[in-house]
Amino acid sequence: MITEAILVLVTAGAGGIAYGRYRRAQLYRSLEARIGAIAAAPPVDFRPILQRTAPAFDQRLARIDGIFSSETLELLRKQALKLAGPERSYVPAHKKGGTVAYESLFDAGPAIIALYHSREIMGLISRIVGETVRPTPINDQSSLSVLFYEKPGDHIGWHYDHNFYRGRHFTVLLPVINLGSAAGGLSHATLKAKIEGQETDIATPPNTLIVFEGAKVHHKVTPILEGERRLVISMTYCTDPRANAVQGAVRRIKDVAFFGPRALWT
Repeated sequence: MITEAILVLVTAGAGGIAYGRYRRAQLYRSLEARIGAIAAAPPVDFRPILQRTAPAFDQRLARIDGIFSSETLELLRKQALKLAGPERSYVPAHKKGGTVAYESLFDAGPAIIALYHSREIMGLISRIVGETVRPTPINDQSSLSVLFYEKPGDHIGWHYDHNFYRGRHFTVLLPVINLGSAAGGLSHATLKAKIEGQETDIATPPNTLIVFEGAKVHHKVTPILEGERRLVISMTYCTDPRANAVQGAVRRIKDVAFFGPRALWT
């Protein structure tokens, strides 16, 4: 009887996992079908990005000030702010903050989706890093997200952005809000990177594009203070976004810490 009960539980569990994966696959197919239409008719004109000069990337990190027009930045900011109720994550001694995942952006943030998939931004990133890049898959919760630092102590400790794909993997950050009591009216949430063994502050005022090879650049964001706020659009690109089974499994486990148990079914 005990053996039969165990078999029933195992079968039910396996069936539940299979059904969960099936439902998630359906969701991703429906969202992918929407990407083409959003990217084909973006809410703003991203073509001016093509005229930007690509900065040097010899340290595997680059930044461009004033990347967008004030109108484009304001639209991206408004859509980021509409993403109410970001999921909070807390990893003891490492991370505390809010995140809105890729799949949650389609209704409230079409301009953010259009930006991520625009030929113009991918062309600029490709020129910066010296290789052709593509978006990472839609089932990767971190492919495109909005990061919220808005409660005292929100931060992330020293880390690398692990690469779960066959090709080189790049992180692209676009702060749309950065307000506080630090110099220049910015928050105390400061992006720091170790470059040639030296800890370096990377300025992140709104409308600054930061590109770096996260698997190679050790970086962190220091804690934000009471009354401060920092919202960042985070995008990842890869030269070859294919992954083997082990890479996919490790990526899902990592995503659980940031986006909850649903990441297991991605």
